[in-house]
Amino acid sequence: MDFKIEIAKLLDSKIESLNQEEIFGLIEYPKNTEMGDFAFPCFRLAKEYRKAPPMIAGELVEAIGQVEMLESVEAVGGYLNFKINKEVFARTVLEGVLDMGDDYGKQTVGENKKVIVEFSSTNIAKPFHIGHIRSTMIGNSLNRIYKMLGYDTVAINHLGDYGTQFGKLIVAYKLWGSREAIEKNPIPELLKIYVKFHEEAEEKPELEDEARAWFTKLENDDKEAYELWSWFREVSLKEFNRVYSLLGVEFDSYDGESFYSDKMGAVLEDMRNKNVMEVSEGAEIVNLEEYDMTPALITKKDGSSLYITRDLAAAIYRKNNYEFFKNIYVVGSQQKLHFSQLFKILELMGYAWSEDCTHVDFGMVSLAEGTMSTRKGRVVFLEEVLLKAIEEIKKVIDEKNPNLEGKEDVARQVGVGAVVFQELFNNRIKDYTFSWEKALSFEGETGPYVQYTHARACSVLRKADLDYKNEIDFSKLDDKASMDLLRELAKFPKIIQDAGNKNEPSIITRYVVGIAQLFNRFYHDNPILTDDKELTKARLSLVYASKVTIKNGLYLVSIEAPERM
Repeated sequence: MDFKIEIAKLLDSKIESLNQEEIFGLIEYPKNTEMGDFAFPCFRLAKEYRKAPPMIAGELVEAIGQVEMLESVEAVGGYLNFKINKEVFARTVLEGVLDMGDDYGKQTVGENKKVIVEFSSTNIAKPFHIGHIRSTMIGNSLNRIYKMLGYDTVAINHLGDYGTQFGKLIVAYKLWGSREAIEKNPIPELLKIYVKFHEEAEEKPELEDEARAWFTKLENDDKEAYELWSWFREVSLKEFNRVYSLLGVEFDSYDGESFYSDKMGAVLEDMRNKNVMEVSEGAEIVNLEEYDMTPALITKKDGSSLYITRDLAAAIYRKNNYEFFKNIYVVGSQQKLHFSQLFKILELMGYAWSEDCTHVDFGMVSLAEGTMSTRKGRVVFLEEVLLKAIEEIKKVIDEKNPNLEGKEDVARQVGVGAVVFQELFNNRIKDYTFSWEKALSFEGETGPYVQYTHARACSVLRKADLDYKNEIDFSKLDDKASMDLLRELAKFPKIIQDAGNKNEPSIITRYVVGIAQLFNRFYHDNPILTDDKELTKARLSLVYASKVTIKNGLYLVSIEAPERM
């Protein structure tokens, strides 16, 4: 039973000037639960009824009368406050969780429609650094949220595996590279020669011309250029996949920029036929001035492609191949103009589905000493951060619980979880400065705090020798701590919908922190294993529901939930 819907139905039968959907939209959750579980403001009705809102609220109380699911209906000021019958509420919430078990939160609102989520999109032969955690973890979380809502998702890692930088890398490798050194330590060695290229090119600008020539060879399927590029890609992916494995991130497709290299010709031809492009100083552009955007450069003077050329080909391929309902790009906010141009060009090409493409942007990560720069070699490797966090957790376990079963695995779950939770706790659009101290802090509103709460709930359930899933007396759960926790657990399906509608994983992280806090208050105020068998069963069912909700919430933000800590 969705009590908000039931109250909307009830009011719909008493209010003629509003329909059920309008009433549902007006119903609120009072901040002070002592006032009620739901509140309906009567101010909208004042003009229609030609009465003051408090008087309207009083008349509605009389009209509603006694209702089985309600403990009380009261008029307070211009509001109608509803208190749900505690036993009915506890039964409805807990039977729902007990019935669904680990599937609690799963929904069918997506109707199996296809949703593309493009995220991470790391650059081949460049470091997988701390800055990449944003796109990677926001995207992975959205992929899971949409899947939980019943959409058929496709997770795409649009690899940066094409472009002039590969010409630079080929030149750098031929001048200073060692195959043996790169095989042994791929990314740091490739970064070293890439940085060296930019240092040397400042003195010898002819290196840039040489790099462009090698990229042209690559575009023309030159054997040596292609073999070197393939090798750079292979050794890079091997390194990246080790980090993805640590983070629990999986993709359905690694089709990167290179995948679309043979698909751009048809797109360019289509744009020319539709007169979308014009020639400017030998290059081809789309003039977007009337849409308050700078012109979009589509091909350079020498005919070579750019990011937007490949993105146009990718979007059209995805629509043709997947027939998507939504096409989501999880890319930093500095690319806002790029995606505004991309979507507008698709619209100008006559593709109505351009409005189904969404740029989910986010703020940037910087270092205390300044902005990260691959060209200058100033980066913090993400794997280094994760491994350091795991090591710190190992120390804590060795100190506090040295005999913990599977402590290596728990250290990985908690260490990685701490870093990921910090990343996804704040609104995605906010910039932040990476700090080792913050990343490794486990106090307060953190991943380890929520994980520990889950482990505590598991411990209580292990110790109990009772069937807490059948014949429960829900009237036993009438205290404030139990009711506060139940109210929050009931919101989980709606919280997932909100996170999906706003493409905002922090809604989930903040929710699970709230559940953990309410559970710990309930645990503190109420002995679980008591002499009263019926009371114990009822409280154990609430412990179980809390455990399931925390575990499922953590899963949505790509964090594991250890059963022992």
